[in-house]
Amino acid sequence: MDKLRGMETFVAVVEGGNFTEAAQRLEISAVMVGKYVRELEDRLGARLLERTTRRQRLTEAGRVFFEDAKRALEQVRMAETSIERLRSSPSGTLRVSAPTTFGAYVVAPLAATFQQMHPLVRVELELSNRIVDLVEEGFDLAVRIGQLGDADLIAKPLTLYRMVICASPDYIARHGRPETPEDLASHRCLSHTAWHGRNGWKVKGWEGPSHWPEPDFTCNDGNGLRMAAIAGAGLLLQPEVLVAEDLARGRLVEVLQPHLPESHPVHLVYRQDTRPLPKLTHFIAHLIEHAGAPASP
Repeated sequence: MDKLRGMETFVAVVEGGNFTEAAQRLEISAVMVGKYVRELEDRLGARLLERTTRRQRLTEAGRVFFEDAKRALEQVRMAETSIERLRSSPSGTLRVSAPTTFGAYVVAPLAATFQQMHPLVRVELELSNRIVDLVEEGFDLAVRIGQLGDADLIAKPLTLYRMVICASPDYIARHGRPETPEDLASHRCLSHTAWHGRNGWKVKGWEGPSHWPEPDFTCNDGNGLRMAAIAGAGLLLQPEVLVAEDLARGRLVEVLQPHLPESHPVHLVYRQDTRPLPKLTHFIAHLIEHAGAPASP
């Protein structure tokens, strides 16, 4: 049996709480997890886990071995990382977290061009609007809009996240072009289902009622709202990165430019490391070079 694999499996079982979670984490079957644990116990000549149909617990020997095994595996990971640092070109797996829309329309294409330049890098991009824990979840880099989160992280400014209000030329021809925020009350305003009342449609200079009328069109996806706007469903308030090509091609027309919501800063955040890996430093430089020109507020 591979000693390190057995130790890694046992640690995954303890940290995951059961064989099923360990199997998912290691991408093997629960049967194989059980086999590794049994072989490890046979080799050590000691029972490490007491299992019932409902739960499992560590034996005294298991508790001692668990702590030592974790330290041993960490030493192995440090040794592997030290070799990777010696490489002159970026390589290895790069785990990145980014907000859904910005990640899809900005980070994903740039990650693709980065891989073309550095084919030894494997990219794992997670698109989510939640704030991930870089240390606990093993991310190398996170893109954050507004709130930065953990103060121990290094943060580098990237750009501004600008919102736009726009509509299709057909919609404007049929309903007119809004010139002031008050005009919105007589228009069909598309709304995201995550918004509540005026939570989403925050525009400068609005002094009307405290709540918007019930929206005529809602969707739980920004791209779905974009497609509806292109088809003439109404006014759209979404990030500029989502509709930049549509604006450039004339499929959508921007309105109410002086009354747009306030832009928010976008930062790249990553863990402090006196010797960051080439895969990270090169990717950060790539993002800043190609997405780092601040948009006008």
